[in-house]
Amino acid sequence: MRRPGASARKPGERRVVVTGMGAVSSLGTGVRPFIEGIRAGRSGIGPAAEFDTAGFEHTRAGEVRDFSPGSLLRGTDPARWGRSGQFAAVAARLAFEDAAIDPTSPHSPALERTAACFGTTNGESQVLERLVAQWATDGLDGPDGLGSPDGLDTTVSTDSTDDLYGLGGISPRLVGQADAGRIAAAAASELGLGGEVLTFGTACAAGNYAIGYACDLIRGGAADAALCGGADASNRATHAGFHRLGALAEGEPRPFDAHRDGIVTAEGGAALLLEPLDAALARGARIYAEVLGYGVTCDARHMTNPDASSIADCVRAAHADAGVKPGDVGYICAHGTGTRANEAAEVRAVRAVFGDRVPPISSIKSMLGHTMGAASAFGAVVSCAALYEGFLPPNATLREVDPELGPGLDCVPGRARAARPGVVQNHGFAFGGNNAITVFGEVTQ
Repeated sequence: MRRPGASARKPGERRVVVTGMGAVSSLGTGVRPFIEGIRAGRSGIGPAAEFDTAGFEHTRAGEVRDFSPGSLLRGTDPARWGRSGQFAAVAARLAFEDAAIDPTSPHSPALERTAACFGTTNGESQVLERLVAQWATDGLDGPDGLGSPDGLDTTVSTDSTDDLYGLGGISPRLVGQADAGRIAAAAASELGLGGEVLTFGTACAAGNYAIGYACDLIRGGAADAALCGGADASNRATHAGFHRLGALAEGEPRPFDAHRDGIVTAEGGAALLLEPLDAALARGARIYAEVLGYGVTCDARHMTNPDASSIADCVRAAHADAGVKPGDVGYICAHGTGTRANEAAEVRAVRAVFGDRVPPISSIKSMLGHTMGAASAFGAVVSCAALYEGFLPPNATLREVDPELGPGLDCVPGRARAARPGVVQNHGFAFGGNNAITVFGEVTQ
């Protein structure tokens, strides 16, 4: 039998596998609480608490409750990083520990050749909101409703030269946390990594971009391992943006449902540890799945409306890179935001590639909400768990599949279903036409 992925590898390219996973989510911190919540179809959505909801008609969000990075991080001071960076660092630490890496073992990947690649949509928007509030109030505590996050020093500047530029009322420490590139740097700092450190800003597809890039580093020998994923923190600006677009759901997000009415904004961080297959086998690692390949497209045809033909091209590119055919795919982890425009385009694209035989397709945003730059990274974690444990993730809030999406869609309503999907396709689409799809498979020798 042909092994999926075998035909796509070039001579000398290394096979890449996932050996560790970490999650900081509204369903819990750690991969086990996260996956157990997904399998049970639990919701992590509740009243938004990370920003002032005054003036919003819809005030629900998928937020990480009782997050305490100081109790989870061992290699870096959480006060150095914004909330998004803290999510990335904790998820990376958890993935590293989940992989049972022993830096003293000759078979473990060398930290100096381990990369950190993370995606984000908003960077450190919470930090930027605090800086703007400080600037607008000249350092006084204004009614910004932002609070003071765990470990963040908000002391304002006392440098007289800052007053010349109207910056005397802002915190130098917050300025240092504001750069979005520090999200991947936080993960690298926590674990003492010496490989390439890169943050992708390709919005809601960014997690998949990071995974694909990390996979290429290992395939070609530029890195011996990589921690990759995505992170984003809940913030008022993003919520307000989707509110102005009329895209926020009144209650729960209900992807693919006939009565869906929009997204729920959310936050969190997800990380995967990638290694070469031969190295993972040599150290006796648990292997969740193989990264068979990925595809990316950027059509830039419309700022917010997804383009079905470009998404279909992205699916075909991912299949070609992974060495799979449509008939090999046993499950699609959909982008599935809960908006009519998204699901209409996504399903048209899937049907263009798969024809009448559409695999089971569901969206974990039905439980998490839309975690922005972390969304497809969470999808990757769920995809690998589905392959390793043998289940199809549910579309937990689905009641009635929208008939306008066409016949024969299996959206796995309610709770997870036992299955062996074999090959899983993980979608990530973003504003501006940024599309990225990763493909994972069960490991065969």
